[in-house]
Amino acid sequence: MKNITRTEKRERVVTFLDRREVDFLDKLGKDALFSTGLKLSRAKLIAWLVDFAKQLNISGENVKSEKDFENRLKGGQSQIGGGR
Repeated sequence: MKNITRTEKRERVVTFLDRREVDFLDKLGKDALFSTGLKLSRAKLIAWLVDFAKQLNISGENVKSEKDFENRLKGGQSQIGGGR
């Protein structure tokens, strides 16, 4: 994740996750804590996931469902930039 410059401003995003999703994020954070000594916050993990999708140039073009989005992410290079 890139460093924030003084001119950049972080935005607050409220999300509603179910218990399974929250547990998954917490497990990732605790795994990092036990393996590196640094706990990763839920917010940081979500921000990194967004940054990763941006690096892949994932677009929302023709995404109508969770399954469409999942296929876009799993599709790797073949789905980058709106399903080329």
